[in-house]
Amino acid sequence: MPQPACSIIIRAHNEERHLGRLLEGIAQQTVKDVEIILVDSGSTDGTLAVAARYPVQVVHIAPEEFTFGRSLNLGIQAASAELLVFASAHVYPVYPDWLEKLLAPFADPQIALVYGKQRGGPSSKYSERQIFASWYPDDAQQYQESPFCNNANAAVRRDLAIEHPYNETLPGLEDLDWATRMMNAGYKIHYAPEAEIIHVHNETPRAVFNRYKREAIAFKHIYIHERFGFLDFVRLSARNIVRDMQNAAHDGELLRSFGSIIWFRLCQFWGTYQGYRYSGPLTWQLRQRFYYPNGIQQGNQPIERPVKPIDYHAIQ
Repeated sequence: MPQPACSIIIRAHNEERHLGRLLEGIAQQTVKDVEIILVDSGSTDGTLAVAARYPVQVVHIAPEEFTFGRSLNLGIQAASAELLVFASAHVYPVYPDWLEKLLAPFADPQIALVYGKQRGGPSSKYSERQIFASWYPDDAQQYQESPFCNNANAAVRRDLAIEHPYNETLPGLEDLDWATRMMNAGYKIHYAPEAEIIHVHNETPRAVFNRYKREAIAFKHIYIHERFGFLDFVRLSARNIVRDMQNAAHDGELLRSFGSIIWFRLCQFWGTYQGYRYSGPLTWQLRQRFYYPNGIQQGNQPIERPVKPIDYHAIQ
């Protein structure tokens, strides 16, 4: 049986609202010969029902076992292609050549990882859209000097991912950790801006705080000499709030985004500060707070009924 051009590994938990759009986007790609693997960490909504409508192989991971690295390693073990594409379940490609642009740089044997551009959706907060624009510019970086990358939209070589598994203990930034190890081993990281996706976030202040706290915990484990103190929180919060306000005024969005700019930046850097202060182990209770902030509803399965639900797509 011929090997697929790539294996697409999608991590998901309760992504019924977004998964279908990603899978439809994959179906529209110019690269057709793909293998799709969904790593599901105990979804209780219709995520698996959405996946069942597409040629998707589902790999299950118990919620209490979930970390980003662990779920990736499970997906990698199930994959068969030489090139692996990682995508969050709440992203979707902008163009039909997304996969083509993401995979093309691997013609260079020095490339270990390629990551693409991310932009926010209509529900994204203004400050997050500013972050996306800063982190993912429009110009390509063939051999970037830093290990920055993001597994919401990235691709790696399977043989390297098997030989060097993702760290399963970090609460986040497993992509940065892996890229750092690859660069230390002599490989290169490539940024492909034409491989663009929309990253759908509609986070609460608590979710933003949790995200940046767990990433700060991970960052200080990867770079043990880094520090982030209270004065850093004050300085960076003020600087970014002022900058976002200025940009929002220029874009005509200040009135609509005024409140979200303040709380987003405060939660971002307060979470970072608290993450640097944290020194305990990553317990199950802490993982639940980070990964499932609304709590995991054990046994909350949809009730089986003989009546078909309304197909709202057929109505539109």
